Amino acid sequence: MCSKIQGSNVSKLVGYTYPKLHKGKEWYVDFYALDPATDTMRRKKYSISTEFRVAERNRRATEIINVVSSKLMKGWNPWVQTDNSRAYVLFEDCLKRYLDYVDRMDRKKTRQSYHSRVNVLKEYIATRTTPFKYAYQFDESFCNDFIDWIFLDRESSPRTRNNYRGWLYGFSEFMVARKYIANNPVEKIKVMPENGEKFRKDLTPEMLKTMTKYLTEHDKSFLLACLMQYYTLIRPGELSNLKIGDISLKNQTIFVSKTFSKNHRDADVGLNKIIIKLMLDLDIFKSTSDCYIFSHDFKPGKEHVGSDQFNKRWKTMRNALKWSDCYQFYSLKDSGIRDLANSEGVVVARDQARHRDISTTNRYIQKHDVQPGTLNFEGNMVYEKPKAKDDAKDK
Repeated sequence: MCSKIQGSNVSKLVGYTYPKLHKGKEWYVDFYALDPATDTMRRKKYSISTEFRVAERNRRATEIINVVSSKLMKGWNPWVQTDNSRAYVLFEDCLKRYLDYVDRMDRKKTRQSYHSRVNVLKEYIATRTTPFKYAYQFDESFCNDFIDWIFLDRESSPRTRNNYRGWLYGFSEFMVARKYIANNPVEKIKVMPENGEKFRKDLTPEMLKTMTKYLTEHDKSFLLACLMQYYTLIRPGELSNLKIGDISLKNQTIFVSKTFSKNHRDADVGLNKIIIKLMLDLDIFKSTSDCYIFSHDFKPGKEHVGSDQFNKRWKTMRNALKWSDCYQFYSLKDSGIRDLANSEGVVVARDQARHRDISTTNRYIQKHDVQPGTLNFEGNMVYEKPKAKDDAKDK
C-alpha cells in the first residue's frame, strides 16, 4: 500500500506515467498525466481494434507507446492544448508582474484604477468552480465569464461593463507581449450599447410558465435556483453562499449575511411559500444546516460552488427553449421585481430587493422588516408537485 502511494506521488511530481499496454477482451494503451487545471492525475487511453491480428496489435501498441513517450518527455500534455513555453507560468505571478508595470505609470489615478480592477479579477477567480492557476487558462471562455460576472452578478451598468472589457483587453495585450498567451482572448467580446436601452430583457409571463414546466420535468434542482432568483431577488453571488441553516421555516425567511451581501448589510429576506414547497419536495432539509443550498449540481453540499454555475446552467436551458441571448439568469430578478411591484406595490418590491437609492436612503431604516406580501405572492412561476402516476390513472 505504501509503495503505491509513493509511486503516485512520484508520478505527480514528474507530471506523467509511462504508457502501458493492456491485453484482454479489450486491447488498449493508457497512461496518466497531470491536469494543471484540477491538479490531479488524469488517465488517457488509446484503444486498439481487436479486428487486427495479434502481431498487428502488438506493432500498433509499440508505435503508440514510443510516440507518446517521446512527446511526454518533451513536455507535451494531453490536457493542455498550447505550444507556448510560458503556458504553465502561475497566473498569480503574471498579475504581480503586471502590477509592477502599473506601478511605474505616471498618473496616480490610473495606478489606483488598475489595482482596483486586478482586485476585482481576483475576487472573481475566488468564485470559480474550476481551479484557476496557470497562464494558459486565461482564454476567451474565462474572459467572457468574467465580463458576464461584472455585468450580471455585480449588477454593473453597460458602461462599467465596457470599461472592464477595455481594461481586460489592455491586460491581455500585456499577457501576449510577454508570451504568456498567444492571442488576445478579448478581441471577440463585443462592446455593449450604452444608449440607455438595456440589453437584458425581462421574461414574459408566458415564458416564465414555459420555463417552470420545462424545469419541473427536466431539472428541478435548477428550478429551485430560478425560483429563488425570481421570488427572493437575492443576487447570484449571494445565492451561492446561502446555507440551509440560514433558512427559518417558522418566520418564512432566509438570512443574507453582510459577509457576502453586495451592500455589506445583514438582511432577512421573505421566503415565498412556493419556494418552501419545492424545497420540501427535494428533501432539502434532510441535509445538515452547514450545507450550502446550491453546491455541486445545485444540490445541498459542504463544498462552496461559485456563482458562475447559475449562468452556465441557464445557458443550457435557454438553448433547449430556443430563447435569445438577451434573456439571462438575471432576467428572473427583473421579472420578479416587475411582477411583485404590480401585485403588492413598489415599496414591497423595493424592500424585498434591498434597494436603497441616494434620494431615499434617509427615509428608511437600514434593515427592513419582511413584508407579508412577499410570502404568499404567486407571480408567474407557480411550482406544483407532479401528480403520482397512479393518481393520474384514477382520474
